[in-house]
Amino acid sequence: MKKLMLLFYIVCQTTLQAQQESVPLLKFEELEKKIAEAPARLLIVNFWATTCAPCVKELPHFMEINRRYETNPEFKMLLVSLDRAKDLERVKKFMTDKDIRAEVVLLDDNKRMNTWIPRIDPEWGGEIPVTVFYRRGVTVHFHNGEISKTELEEIISKHLD
Repeated sequence: MKKLMLLFYIVCQTTLQAQQESVPLLKFEELEKKIAEAPARLLIVNFWATTCAPCVKELPHFMEINRRYETNPEFKMLLVSLDRAKDLERVKKFMTDKDIRAEVVLLDDNKRMNTWIPRIDPEWGGEIPVTVFYRRGVTVHFHNGEISKTELEEIISKHLD
């Protein structure tokens, strides 16, 4: 019985440690710096919200891919929530409920959306989900709309290998 309790404790601790404990609120310039300074060769940045059905639908693909590559130092995934800052607790609960293990930040810069959206991509109109693939800080692929697991895998293999 003691061994079973110990095993349960270890599994729970590992699960808790794997999930992000806090979600930082960032302004766009902080996000931009984070992207530019990412040490990984390939950085995937997904813009999403808890209230966006296509965003929620594609997240399991992102989590599966993240689990596959999370030990690869050349790979990094960043999920940028566009929920409102006042909904931070909902974002944290969503992360727990959906077992989100990639890094999550909340972009708290809604008042300046018309300024920073074109800096992500001049063709982006602000709709979500949007996924941007960066190689050493430079955009190598911009995907507007929901992305399939197959598309995600193809883009990663093209830019990571």
